[in-house]
Amino acid sequence: MDWWSLLVRNFVAALALPAFALLSACSDVASKRSMTLAECRLARFAQPAQCGTLEVPEDRAKPDGRKVKLFVAVLPANTRSPKPDPLFILAGGPGQAASQLAPFASQLNAIRRTRDIVLVDQRGTGRSSPLECSAFETNRLDPFETDPLPRARLCADQLHANGVDAAQYTTTAWIADIEAVRNALGYPRLNLWGGSYGSRAALEYLRRHPERVRSVVLDGVAPPAMIVSLDVWRTRDAALTDVVAACRKSATCSAAHPDPGATLAAIANDLGPDGKTIVMPDPRTGEPLSVRVSVDLVMGALQPLTYVPELSSLIPELLDRARRGDYAPLVATVDMVTGNLAEQMNAALHYSVTCAEDVPRIGAEDRAKALAGVRAESLAHRVIAVCDVWPRGAMPADFAAPVKSDVPVLILSGALDPVTPPVNGDAVAKTLPNSRHVIAGGMGHIVSSHGCVPRLIASFVDSANVADLPTACIDRLAGGVRPPMWPDRLAPQP
Repeated sequence: MDWWSLLVRNFVAALALPAFALLSACSDVASKRSMTLAECRLARFAQPAQCGTLEVPEDRAKPDGRKVKLFVAVLPANTRSPKPDPLFILAGGPGQAASQLAPFASQLNAIRRTRDIVLVDQRGTGRSSPLECSAFETNRLDPFETDPLPRARLCADQLHANGVDAAQYTTTAWIADIEAVRNALGYPRLNLWGGSYGSRAALEYLRRHPERVRSVVLDGVAPPAMIVSLDVWRTRDAALTDVVAACRKSATCSAAHPDPGATLAAIANDLGPDGKTIVMPDPRTGEPLSVRVSVDLVMGALQPLTYVPELSSLIPELLDRARRGDYAPLVATVDMVTGNLAEQMNAALHYSVTCAEDVPRIGAEDRAKALAGVRAESLAHRVIAVCDVWPRGAMPADFAAPVKSDVPVLILSGALDPVTPPVNGDAVAKTLPNSRHVIAGGMGHIVSSHGCVPRLIASFVDSANVADLPTACIDRLAGGVRPPMWPDRLAPQP
């Protein structure tokens, strides 16, 4: 054989080795897969997925007891030789089903070029043995509910009567479930994306199974030390104060609404401690709707708007309309924000998690001190009181301790996030030396689906290196500003 033929042969062989390695890795994953998958469809996702269920013990201390079925959806990589480490998407809440995030997954096409994306509904949500009770009609959290205790007590009784141990639906159980799914699908390692409460789950999985994690993306960070049931009331109240301050700084907004804070106080004074019955058009049907409007209902309606800066800019005008007795715009706006989300959230699962992991860490003195002066103080106390009647699961002794790891971690925060503010991302970064915290100016809660961020995530997952992030995208995010305030119904102006 002449030297040219030998050179060509060696070159071809060198090219073939990586391809063979990829095919071997792919076939190795398939050979270790013990879960049967079949083609299925997910809501608001155009392409078919591969779905299956995995049965696990409800209580792992009782392996022969009641079982729960975990719903798993795999969005296959768009290649015949996918990389063996997929991206697992962990949903928020707690109480949201990951399968509801399929539209977000569709924005991560760059990741799907080489990797599977996996959506697993957390036990108790979606199609993973959901915690169902007639007490929670349509099984959803109601943003206008001002006293959840009666329905929660009834739901707890109904679940118990049906043989469900609601104390077993915790983050700890969820982490064990994720590991069981990983093993059943044959993946040697994972990349994780966790949003909001999903970031807590991602960090906890990293703590318990560090050898199984290649990279992590945290968006809207809920640190282990965060007490969800308590801390969110303070940060959302601070976000509302910032909206009022932004209106005062805007010439057009302050001219139309000189003091939104005073307007809110006037609404509270007018409604009184018992509230008033108001008749307004139903935002969905237009039919007359009778609503008992209280200060707590108004605060419960305003807080979701602070999650989306574009909608928080409407708050001064919405308050002005309410001050004149017209609550329909406020109700319609919050319904637009929470309507679909509320139907994605499982209220019972939310309480199972927070009553096991958050409320036990709240001392009576800390609770009173933390909520003193918060506009929704009485509402916060009533929500926390649900845990007096809800089954309470166990929490590991180190659950609230910082997670320490050298695994590459991309941390994303919205500068205007009212529930998981950027200080949370700074806190977790202190014990994650191989991390990068990117703050998106002018954005609120969860930034992964906006602008260039999907490409930023794809770049990070591809390289698993925070030093290789695209600087143009990071600079663009850093330069974002709060959207202009909306001074009235007809004139959007800066």
